[in-house]
Amino acid sequence: MSHVFPRHCHSDLPVAVAGDGCFLIDHTGKRYFDGSGGAAVSCLGHSNARVTQAIKDQVDKLAFAHTGFFTSDPAEELAELLIEHAPGDLDRVYFVSGGSEAVEAAIKLARQFHLENGEPQREHVIARRQSYHGNTLGALSAGGNAMRRKQFAPLLVGMSHIAPCYEYAERSENETMRAYGQRVANELEEEILRLGADRVIAFLAEPVVGATLGAVAAVDGYFTRIREICDQYGVLLILDEVMCGMGRTGHLFACSAEDVAPDILCIAKGLGAGYQPIGAMLCTKKIYDVISGGSGYFQHGHTYVGHPVAAAAACAVVREIIERDLVEQVRDSGAYFATQLRQRFGQHPHVGDIRGRGLFWGIEFVEDRASKTPFDPSHGLAGKIKKATFKEGLICYPMSGTRDGSIGDHVLFAPPYIATEAELDGAVDSLARALNAVI
Repeated sequence: MSHVFPRHCHSDLPVAVAGDGCFLIDHTGKRYFDGSGGAAVSCLGHSNARVTQAIKDQVDKLAFAHTGFFTSDPAEELAELLIEHAPGDLDRVYFVSGGSEAVEAAIKLARQFHLENGEPQREHVIARRQSYHGNTLGALSAGGNAMRRKQFAPLLVGMSHIAPCYEYAERSENETMRAYGQRVANELEEEILRLGADRVIAFLAEPVVGATLGAVAAVDGYFTRIREICDQYGVLLILDEVMCGMGRTGHLFACSAEDVAPDILCIAKGLGAGYQPIGAMLCTKKIYDVISGGSGYFQHGHTYVGHPVAAAAACAVVREIIERDLVEQVRDSGAYFATQLRQRFGQHPHVGDIRGRGLFWGIEFVEDRASKTPFDPSHGLAGKIKKATFKEGLICYPMSGTRDGSIGDHVLFAPPYIATEAELDGAVDSLARALNAVI
């Protein structure tokens, strides 16, 4: 009898005992292709020798030193490496243990920046519907997924949510891509003015929406307009690249595809590649200088901030990505994977949309392609797909509530950057068999 509190109390999970490249192996010896990298985490696969050796070497030197008393060589090295490749004026790195913590830190820093910059009246954060920013109460408050928020609503902080840039489901038939993108971007200005032109702290968004929409990128020009609006009203732009960053979408930092740089940026997942729990918040020199020249103290912190072993692992991960030119490999493999997905499922009667960037792809399922009508939630389609693909030896990330947190189903793919074409072909074949069994 297990004493572990699992995610689902009535699930009967196999025991993972080993990892081999892009595969996980359970206690019976069955191999599973990690087609979603867990939750877009395992970007280097499960047996990278350089990363595991870096962890062992660091444990032998120093396992832990609290950042209230010390810094450490791995944390300093990792921060320098990230800033060397970061977009815009990002200049400082605050380390945490995961994505939710990174978003919490970003929201709190944004508020403290305005407070110390002489604008204490700024108190509102704006995000988007169908976004996901984490499971701590602050991050969940920012997230716009109704299903995830519902039972915790009395505990959440009030935040505003505007429309996502979700062209497949929400662009009008007579609307050009650009007109649509500008229209939904301009909702930000409308909401700023509704709340008060000088009362908004920040706007928070994922450059490519992951879990809740299934790899939805914005249309061209959307984030350019968002950046303009933020600058006009003194609103900080926070980009959440926890799932889509660190090379996942074909750029080390996902916002590079939009030619836009944020004031604050959040990363995690692929930063540690699953070898250690780590995340980070990056901010501009301007923001840091206001804190440094004011109170001199960011009123925030966690026990494992800047953990030396986690930082050492992440250093090895980032160096692997850069030195092996894995971002370019992601672009090439992503183009191949997209072609295979579209050839196999592009005309499937219940596939409405196939979208994504790099090695980050989503397939949205519909009952009727012409009207884009989703399946009734009573079918439990996403859950059935998860079970069927797992039976086939494929780990992917199916989700329900794609359209509004209640209706709609999609499956998300985020395979390791090292996946071969043959392995990607195998994932497509496994998905095809699973869909035949379910739909």
